[in-house]
Amino acid sequence: MNLDDPIGIIELGNINLKCIIFRVDQHNRSEILCNEVSSAEGIANDSIVNLKKSTNAIRLAISNAERKANVSLKKINVIFEQPDFLCTRFSKHKKIDGSKIQRSDIEFLLKEAKKQLILNDDNHSIVHIFNHNYMVDKKIFIEEPINVFANFLSHEITFITTPKNNLKNMKQAFYDCDIEIEKFISRTFSLGVKLLDQEEIQSGSVLINLELEKTSVGLFKNLALVHSLTIPIGIDHIINDISKVCSLNINESKKIKENIDFSFENSSNMFDENNHLKKIFFTDSSYRKISKNLIFNIIKARLDEILEKLKKQIFIPGFIFNPGLKIILTGEGSNLTNIHKYFKNFFNKNFFSKKETSNEDKKNINFDACLGALRIIKEGWETEAIPQTEHKSIEKIGFFGKMFSNI
Repeated sequence: MNLDDPIGIIELGNINLKCIIFRVDQHNRSEILCNEVSSAEGIANDSIVNLKKSTNAIRLAISNAERKANVSLKKINVIFEQPDFLCTRFSKHKKIDGSKIQRSDIEFLLKEAKKQLILNDDNHSIVHIFNHNYMVDKKIFIEEPINVFANFLSHEITFITTPKNNLKNMKQAFYDCDIEIEKFISRTFSLGVKLLDQEEIQSGSVLINLELEKTSVGLFKNLALVHSLTIPIGIDHIINDISKVCSLNINESKKIKENIDFSFENSSNMFDENNHLKKIFFTDSSYRKISKNLIFNIIKARLDEILEKLKKQIFIPGFIFNPGLKIILTGEGSNLTNIHKYFKNFFNKNFFSKKETSNEDKKNINFDACLGALRIIKEGWETEAIPQTEHKSIEKIGFFGKMFSNI
């Protein structure tokens, strides 16, 4: 592929497919030719659940984007995140016996880790490999310690994998659209690249992506995604809980979710002087007394379930973060009124609601993951062991990208 060939990115989702096409010129400047949003039928939790419907949806999204950009794509990069994702961390060791550390030593450790991963579960395919630490004679090295004299080398590696059949189904859907998948990219990874600055990724940050049907968490440190998890619980589960317990329909429950103050401090707009839900929220159902405490307890119970699961992933053995650790919230759920306050109180940390995002004006669609993927594709990522595309700038490809260029 030539440097100035158009490059496509598509982000899978339960509701929307987001597609952008961009081009990198000879001066390494990227130009976004178009962005496109269309309905995501046949897709649930970023997995193909109906091949025919998903194929038609993907074909429509890509063809509309191609028409807007006046280009034709042969390959495309796919952003997705599934509850089926597994994050596996290895710490591999090698005796150096006073010699210089060679690239072959690091390559050996990476290959050993990959071999062990495959032996443990050959039903998963690797999406990403990240290096996040070297230990040379008990001293930490962030960059690869090539030509350093040492007695002992330790290397920490993170693998992000997903079931092979999930990828096969996606590849089939895109194949039926006459387009090849260039690379799979984790949404957590691409969001971190877009929303976190270099210092935040280096010193240690947590990114929580609160979506409608799922919630993902990513731990970033030493310029790498060191841990990641997706749980199949999101904001829509709060809506369903309210609907079931209070015997309200989904639209009424959505209206409650959209109007609630998630700090649970200011609720006069929703409840009357007797702390019962106001009649205006009963658009289809017959009015009856539903107490403020009941609705608050329903919402808090589901939020606490999500937060407890995330907490176990954030404070894991072997990862010591500095006192200024940032925990950042993003995703559709981050737009709910004062929900960041509830998260902040739970974690008792320096917590920030989502940063300034990149939206498509008319539809207010967030393209942060696509823009993060654009940077990954264009520049490569220093600690990523799997190369992104053939046309990225060679000088920006880390040692791992070069080492694994044939994997």
